[in-house]
Amino acid sequence: MLEALTYPFFQRALVAGVLVSLLAGLLAPFVVQRRLSFLGDGLAHAAFAGVALGLFLRGEPLWFALPFTFLVAMAITFVKERTELSEDTAIGVFFALSVALGAVFLSKAKGYVGDAMGYLFGSLLAVGPSDLVAIGLLLLLALSLLPLWGPLAYATFDRELALADRVPVVRHDYLLSGFIAVSLVLAVKVVGIILVAAFLVIPGAAARLLSRTFSGLTLLSLGLSLLSTLLGLMASFLLDWPSGASVVLVQALFFGLALAKTAFSGGK
Repeated sequence: MLEALTYPFFQRALVAGVLVSLLAGLLAPFVVQRRLSFLGDGLAHAAFAGVALGLFLRGEPLWFALPFTFLVAMAITFVKERTELSEDTAIGVFFALSVALGAVFLSKAKGYVGDAMGYLFGSLLAVGPSDLVAIGLLLLLALSLLPLWGPLAYATFDRELALADRVPVVRHDYLLSGFIAVSLVLAVKVVGIILVAAFLVIPGAAARLLSRTFSGLTLLSLGLSLLSTLLGLMASFLLDWPSGASVVLVQALFFGLALAKTAFSGGK
């Protein structure tokens, strides 16, 4: 265990995992309470299309995935706010579009298909210094927006009343969608595209089973997200498993324990 900490690549992965888990822990309660789990899946597939475009153009994949995924998040929110289509319908449209584009770009990225595996499943070796800087800056931005936590929580539980109280709910919806999109992309190298959406769902779902207040849900989500990342990365190093799979398996273990506690205690 201590030997792992002597390797620079593992140190970078650990720091990136901690920073990403803090972001995920903050966002997960909103994803769970607002039923945005499918949004996470849709944006993860948008990230896949962006990564495939980056591989096709021989550039840094995540620098293509960031704007692409952010624009898809804004488009989904725009369709939801400006039309009568439901959010899951809008997500379904852009989900399919992203997968189709990703398949086309990846088929043209000859010689780089193997590189896509690290992005699909996460890799401890993939995290570089620039990734740490990007994740750190996003976390600082998220902390600067903590004053919005109250209005976001208000709209999460009663959107109509929040609108009646002149809370800028629509603006906050765009902001939240954008943060989810960027956080997903920055978590890709640690968790992988296939499993990154679970990073924003499972800790929040486990915390929801154990918490009675939104503040308690947020704090517990942060704790579970951080602990599962640390244990998952250690398991990944020791067992030579994909980092994303290891983290999500630990998260699923915590969810199973929370579910068992709730079920055997008679629920809430």
